[in-house]
Amino acid sequence: MNYFSSNFKLGILGGGQLGKMLLTETRKFDIYTSVLDPSTEAPCKVGSNEFHLGDLMDYDTVYNFGKQVDVLTIEIENVNVNALEALEKEGIKVFPASKTLRTIQNKAKQKLFYVDHDIPTAPFSRFAYTIEIKDAISNGGLELPFVWKSAQFGYDGTGVKIVREISDLDSLPNVECIAETLVPFKNELSVIVARNPSGDIKTYPVVEMEFHPEANQVEYVICPARIDEAVAKKATDVALKVAKAFNHVGLLAVEMFQTKNDDILVNEVAPRPHNSGHQSIEASYTSQFEQHLRSVLDLPLGSTANKTNGIMVNLVGAEGHSGDVIYKNIESIMAMEGVTPHIYGKKQTRPFRKMGHVTIVNEDMAEARKIAENVKKSIEVITNKN
Repeated sequence: MNYFSSNFKLGILGGGQLGKMLLTETRKFDIYTSVLDPSTEAPCKVGSNEFHLGDLMDYDTVYNFGKQVDVLTIEIENVNVNALEALEKEGIKVFPASKTLRTIQNKAKQKLFYVDHDIPTAPFSRFAYTIEIKDAISNGGLELPFVWKSAQFGYDGTGVKIVREISDLDSLPNVECIAETLVPFKNELSVIVARNPSGDIKTYPVVEMEFHPEANQVEYVICPARIDEAVAKKATDVALKVAKAFNHVGLLAVEMFQTKNDDILVNEVAPRPHNSGHQSIEASYTSQFEQHLRSVLDLPLGSTANKTNGIMVNLVGAEGHSGDVIYKNIESIMAMEGVTPHIYGKKQTRPFRKMGHVTIVNEDMAEARKIAENVKKSIEVITNKN
């Protein structure tokens, strides 16, 4: 099929920042795009050839949108899977597949999938409602501390809480959830796997993630991870095993823990471009967004090698600031060597909302990390309170 400067139409469910960065690549290749998103202020509204306003969880909306495109992909997991399944049966190519999304959308199902496929993951218990956890603790079936995770609709650190005392449960929603053993780990790692329908597969270098202690969001992504080669190989092998188990097409970001004993445990996955791959835009020969396109369109996969070391800094809304956004001191970080800011196009900021990211590239990793720290200290995502 001719995808370039043709009548081919790529559909994208979700119009957020991941879609916006994906559209940069579709415009480079002159691939016609149609985007569906519920927000009139979606970042993709400007860059797509067609923009459709609609509920991603509504069956008819997603089904009717999908009928108008040749290949359908996502930039967010929370979409109507039943509609995707119906589209697949009618011959529309959907990547990732509805079966994969149905498993990944629910963290309890996702964890059971790992157990069924002998994929290493932290021990866990599954609960229909949060309120059931207190009985499990009382009966000795569950020990404190543990990590509580909402089974569905968690994102960017929401839907996750470390429970150290029984009283911590009182503020949590009474929903389907899992209680996961709190893993003592050295590092949080991620490997992005790319696979096309022909079965070609490539992995990006292992990255290391540093998290914000309060928001449970990634503050820094460091590529390549500062780990032993043997650990990197182990993490890559686990990521490939996960992708094979899902028979996944597209990008699959596999987030993992490196334990104190250098074991690798899978935390969770994302079947799309991911925050842990943003540095690939500047630091890799093929960005994760171009690679996602190559994957879902069954094109040859690009090189995943690094051109140089890369660190990504997330730009999130400052605490105490909600309203029209101002990027304070952005000029000062642009004056730093090897620094590239990416602004997502969200006009309104709020505490910890992802508003952009900054990539730092440098042949010296220690120097890159130092510049990243300066970037983090310098720029502020605020509002004008005057």
